[in-house]
Amino acid sequence: MKYFQLFLLFVTFSIATSCKTSTNKQITNTKDYNEFLISSENTSLENIQKDFNFWKQKLEKTPNQYPYYVKLASANNAIFKLTGEIESLKEAEHNLVLANEKTSYNNAGYLRSLSRNYISQHRFKESLKLLKKAEINGQDLQQTQFMLIDVNLELGNLEETEKYLSKVKNFKSFDYLLRISKYNDHIGNLNKAIEYLEASLEIAKSSNNKTLIQWNYTNLADYYGHAGRIKDSYNSYIKALKLNANDSYAKKGIAWIVYSYERNPQEALRILETVTKENKAPDYHLLKAEILEFMGNLEEKEKEIKKYLVKVSDKNYGVMYHKYDVLLYADDATKSSKALEIAAQEVSERPTAQSYDLLAWSYLKNGQKEKALEISKKHVINKTFEPEALLHTAYILKANGRIEDAIKLKEDLIESIYELGPLTESEIKNI
Repeated sequence: MKYFQLFLLFVTFSIATSCKTSTNKQITNTKDYNEFLISSENTSLENIQKDFNFWKQKLEKTPNQYPYYVKLASANNAIFKLTGEIESLKEAEHNLVLANEKTSYNNAGYLRSLSRNYISQHRFKESLKLLKKAEINGQDLQQTQFMLIDVNLELGNLEETEKYLSKVKNFKSFDYLLRISKYNDHIGNLNKAIEYLEASLEIAKSSNNKTLIQWNYTNLADYYGHAGRIKDSYNSYIKALKLNANDSYAKKGIAWIVYSYERNPQEALRILETVTKENKAPDYHLLKAEILEFMGNLEEKEKEIKKYLVKVSDKNYGVMYHKYDVLLYADDATKSSKALEIAAQEVSERPTAQSYDLLAWSYLKNGQKEKALEISKKHVINKTFEPEALLHTAYILKANGRIEDAIKLKEDLIESIYELGPLTESEIKNI
């Protein structure tokens, strides 16, 4: 149902009750993270807002100073990262557009800043156009090339990604290690991805950059989860929280471990309650809905889904939550055609294996199993290692009578139950 991805093998649980129990060893401890769940003043947010007000006042006094627009946008983006307020992200876009207009789109730094904003909005093709302008401009070219790696990877342009990786190759560079790590994760080389990200963490520590260290820990936590290193994943999230008690992403990661690995849905919901008070991102409601379904509380599940739908009805979100929308609508017979429409748009905007998987899944849910198989064979099978896509592929193969091929995927899927979530376990075992 969401972006969350993590591992579980050989779990026994009872379906007789609304919640299933796990024989996994408990690795979390409320004493580790309770202090981060207590409501307190968000000093980081206060400092950012002070910074925003400072530059706003300076711009009001000297409206011809266009660099101040970039300063305001930086504060806007920081607020968005902390709170999930989409208005702040859109306000950042507005300020960056003004800065670029003032410089006739001829300042590479401003172009990169607007491009970065578009990446946050999943407007990858627009981002790529801006970066191409910045590349021609040539100012701080390597920084532009790093971002070209990011966008081309998001768009599934592997040849372009590899081309730019070769241009900036430097194993002592933090920026390069991040990109080569993401690339290796994308092609299914998880051990290498972890190795490179661990190396970048050491560089971040040596620079004493708190923000980079925190970011590194949360991303490493995700990778450790993919690799089944749940204890390492948990410890990394805790380390991120010690650097920033308001790191909602790290809290969500711990909630997932508590729910998917330890099978303690009540505690996972308790953690998420604090997250949704400090961060307005819509997808947290879908995670809550999944956990509530696992608990058998379908009434509360529907309430969380409605909260999600209300939030994403805000046009400011644009295409940011299209993946979630497809997965949600595909499971609703009255909206499955809407899922197909959105999935087709996703493929048009972002023709990756994951987008094609959404399209194939939508065709299956609309009763067009042959079309679903055709798309999977051409664009998904052997082109992505994401567990969610493998699960969809197994369903599509099975629906088309390709039982043996579906069963071949079963072993990998069993190893990905933690990542996919407890609701998928019985489904996978029945493939």
